Formats: sequence, C-alpha cells, structure tokens
Amino acid sequence: MKKYNPSHLTLILFFILCSSMVMAQKNEKFLDAAASDPVKMGWMVGAPPAANRMLHFEDGSFFQFPGLRWSVAHMRQFMPTTNVSRGLGASTALEKNLIPAIDQVTFIPIGLNVPMTWEASLQKVYADGVIIMHHGKIVYEKYFGALTEDGQHAAMSVTKSLTGTLGIILATEGLIDTTKLVSEYIPELKASAFGDATVRQVMDMTTALKFSEDYADPNAEIWKFSAAGNPLPKPKDYKGPKSYYEYLPTVKKKGTHGTAFGYKTVNSDVLGWIIARVTGKTIAEVLSEKIWCKLGMEQDAYYSVDADGTPFAGGGFNMGLRDMARFGQLILNNGLVNGQQIIPAAAIDDIKKGGSKEAFAKAGYTLLKGWSYRNMWWMTNNEDGAFCARGVHGQVIYIDPKADMVIVRFASNPLASNAVNDPYSLPAYHAVAKFLLQKK
Repeated sequence: MKKYNPSHLTLILFFILCSSMVMAQKNEKFLDAAASDPVKMGWMVGAPPAANRMLHFEDGSFFQFPGLRWSVAHMRQFMPTTNVSRGLGASTALEKNLIPAIDQVTFIPIGLNVPMTWEASLQKVYADGVIIMHHGKIVYEKYFGALTEDGQHAAMSVTKSLTGTLGIILATEGLIDTTKLVSEYIPELKASAFGDATVRQVMDMTTALKFSEDYADPNAEIWKFSAAGNPLPKPKDYKGPKSYYEYLPTVKKKGTHGTAFGYKTVNSDVLGWIIARVTGKTIAEVLSEKIWCKLGMEQDAYYSVDADGTPFAGGGFNMGLRDMARFGQLILNNGLVNGQQIIPAAAIDDIKKGGSKEAFAKAGYTLLKGWSYRNMWWMTNNEDGAFCARGVHGQVIYIDPKADMVIVRFASNPLASNAVNDPYSLPAYHAVAKFLLQKK
C-alpha cells in the first residue's frame, strides 16, 4: 500500500486524538516548560519573523515542539476556519474570589511517592492557562506562555464533548432518536461501518471500526482521514477522498457494534454530520445558537474546516479560557444559568449517568480503571461523580459536582497522550476538590 507523505497531509489531526496515543517523539528529551516558553523563544516575531523562528502549516513545523507551544494559541493563523458567534449582547461577568493557597495544595502523582504541589504540576504538564471555578466564582486563574486573557487556544478533543453535548441536546428536543441507525439520518453512510450502528453507539464510541489512529503506521486509516480533511490543494497524484464527508463513507466495519469502547475520532465527525443534517445548519451555527449566544461569552470561538468548509467536529474547536470555564460551569449547573435553562436538564442527566463500564474496560486504559464514556464525555465514576472533557497535549474541562468545582486547562505538552499528563493531573484535580470542600 502506498505510504502517505505527511508533508502533503493536514496536520490538523495532530491535536485531536485518543488519550492512549503517544507520538513518535516520546523517547526524545524536551526542554521544560520554562525553557520552552514560546514568548521568550520569540516565535513569529518580526515582519517577517526570522527564518529560525517562523512556523508553517504546510510543512508541519507549526506543530513541532517547541514551536507548537506558540501555535496552539494562534491556530487561526495557520488554517482556514469558521466562526462560532457569541452574538451581540454583553458578556456575563465572572465573579472572582481568588484563593492563592491553591498553589500549595499537595498530592502524590500516580506511580511516584514524592509529593508535588498544584503549582509545580502546572509546569510539569506545560500548562498554558488554568481557571478553577468554585461555587460559580473564579478562585484561581493563571496564564502562561503564548496564551493571554483575550486569546484563544486549540481545545483539541475537548471538541468532541461539545459535539456530544449538542447531540444529546437535539435528542432531548426530539430532533435525533439515539436508537435509530446512523444510515436513517445519513443514507450516504449505509454501506459503511456506520450503516448498521445506532446513533447511541456513535455517541458512546462503541462502534466497531477498522480505523487505526496509530501515527507510527504510515498506512493507518488516520492518515487517509487526515488527507481527506486537508484544506490545502491536494497533490496531483492524490486519488482519495477530498473532504470529511467523502471520507466517512469509506470506513469499514471490524467486529460487532455495542460490545466495546473504541476511541475513534471519526465517530465525532459522524455525529457532527447528523447534527448538520437534522438542523440544516453547520455544527458551528448550532453551537452558536444553542450555547455561545446564550451564555454571555466574552469571545467568538472558531472551528478549523476542510476544503469544503466543513467544521472539524472531532477536534478543530478553539476558544478563550474564560469561555471554556463558562461552558464547564453551565454543565455543572445542569444547564441552568441566570435562571435560564440553556441546556435541558434531561440532557445533562443523560451525560451524568455514564456509559458501560464493561465496554470501557475492554479498551485497556490502565490509568482510567472504573471509568466509562457517554455522549463523548469521560466519566470517572469516582466518589465525587466527577466527569471531564479531554484533549491531547493537556486540554481539559474537569467537573466535580460534590466539590461544586470546575477546572479548565489549556496546555502544550510536547507529548500528545493524556497518559503522560494523567499521573500528575488526575490526583491533582482530586486534591484541589478536597481542599475546596473544606472551604464551604
């Protein structure tokens, strides 16, 4: 089989995928967070920037560490995008009650026996920005690297949870029946792996797909999906699909739907297609109308798009940190804000009940034992009922209902896998929750 040259492919998918994926860089030694600070390194400064400080989309340099630490906060400068409007109304102010002592909260990282502070953990995971909400107020807010208060950052696979949230909203409103086959909504997918899968199986990623996201394998399906989604002109000898919608019907089935969790990005793009089909609008427009225009966001957000202008529903979303905090707080508040039920409570309840632990266990996530997955949200099933949206390189919305806490974080870890962040992040979140529970 012909190998795909990464220089000809969209590098968009480098920032989306599953928490088990570690890029080929994993054996390399990296500059630490302080030494790789993108502002200090001077990326993209000048008119034009110096050759050794200039980043490009077409050759992939924009997503090579340490340059990626600048790029994740400036994705719109590298690729075509579509806007998610916040509307014309005033933004909703977020109250602050800062608690500096959070920096000194300690925890034991998984697999280690030496305590670490919350403050130190942020450097360990290459955090670009963090907000902690408690009782609806900001108690912690810090920015690092190239991210600023008025900046936007790639959310990567946190995008999937936004897609899943829109899906369950539309299901609650009666526009989507999750028990129906995908092909009933998208006939174009009837002959594909998705043809005999239910919408629920897509939303919970229990579809059985022949789809590898192993970047080390040049023949993996992820490269073909990447090639299809490439917004740049295709090479003259390119014969494959030229958009996401052209690629998805080519996905083949492997196994039996509904038996095992399998984290595959294409599920999110199928759900995005269903959302677009039943509403007659792009997912960017639906997100704007259902949430962004109603929540008093500070900024517009945006999606990266393919050559046809289709938003990347599996990982192309970019937003401001405070707006991510507003969204997380909305989910924590069961869809209610300022007396307005923006998201039906039944939709939030459906997320919170979680998915099949048995199906999830078959995926073999050693650090996520007892977890499940539903509506494209990760359910910890811990004693606090915490659940989260997760994206590679360290993006997260972590919601702890018992502690009445939301943690949102943007990051630019040189390694893509959540597995390199989780030993420092998961116990840190739980330690902060315990600390805040004492602040009632």
